[in-house]
Amino acid sequence: MAAQLVALCIDANDPPALARFWAGVLGWEMVDDPHDGLVLVPGDDTGFRIRCLPTQEKRTAPNQIHFDLTSATHDDQQRTVDRVLALGGRHIDVGQRPEEGHVVLADPEGNEMCVIPAGNNFLADCGFVGALSCDGTQEVGYFWSEALGWPLVWDQDQETAIRSPHGGPKITWGGPPVAPKTGKNRLHFDLAPPAGGDQQAEVDRLVALGATRVDIGQREVSWVVMADPDGNEFCVLAPR
Repeated sequence: MAAQLVALCIDANDPPALARFWAGVLGWEMVDDPHDGLVLVPGDDTGFRIRCLPTQEKRTAPNQIHFDLTSATHDDQQRTVDRVLALGGRHIDVGQRPEEGHVVLADPEGNEMCVIPAGNNFLADCGFVGALSCDGTQEVGYFWSEALGWPLVWDQDQETAIRSPHGGPKITWGGPPVAPKTGKNRLHFDLAPPAGGDQQAEVDRLVALGATRVDIGQREVSWVVMADPDGNEFCVLAPR
């Protein structure tokens, strides 16, 4: 059985403050978890948590993953933008054109997000978190489809997208050109085998699919740090 996506982890210089920001934006509950520390728990079908992890490193480059947040109406889009700004976010320019319609914002630590206008057909049946939009190759989209057991819902012009059979957000990869990797990503996925599964067997399966084990200075820990075919780090936790 494929691994489960249990969390999207965000490296943060101030984890409690960043968690409060995202809890306010998404309307998710912030809880202390004995396994994962401070986490945000969705109240919808998103299917994964958000973990804000402490780091001393400062953000120096655009992220490989960002949220695409959906809107029901134009006024709804504006309300989301206003909420992000009121909570400490800001407008940023990543080269977007006015006619594209989406609003590009950043959280207090500079992590990007897009607020998508109403009428977006691709995200029409998704919730408020419409997608995790990733910079990546077609190959990495195929890898994650197999890794998570999520079917491809888009595969065209080297752009790919997958979605859980249970619903929730899509995960998308934009295809070339892919920005060169300049260091450890500030956002990464945490995976775990299902209850009763085997961590080492899952690691071996992911290696067979094209992942590699990597050393980021983690020392002796209960999780295994790996990288997907594009070099993006992720962690395989013990079964839960």
